Amino acid sequence: MATTPTQIRIEDSTKKQAIELLEGLGLNLSDAVNMFLRQVILQNGIPFEVKYPEFRPEVIEAMEEAKKLSKDPGTKRYNSFSEALEDIDL
Repeated sequence: MATTPTQIRIEDSTKKQAIELLEGLGLNLSDAVNMFLRQVILQNGIPFEVKYPEFRPEVIEAMEEAKKLSKDPGTKRYNSFSEALEDIDL
């Protein structure tokens, strides 16, 4: 099978994480990209659903609580993490 050198741009941290994970599966980055492209051809499109992640209800609740607290002028504010730790005596 003939191959063609191909150049793609990948964020450095994404590439490092992917290589580490793929090595655990016994694959290299080139093999994984080839597998992906074969699946694109076989499925006539992206071989997975592309959408925003769905958060668990408790995560959504915590996010809403954080928004409310950030807008509440009565919420105590800190200038640093160490200042907050001092306040709880750690």
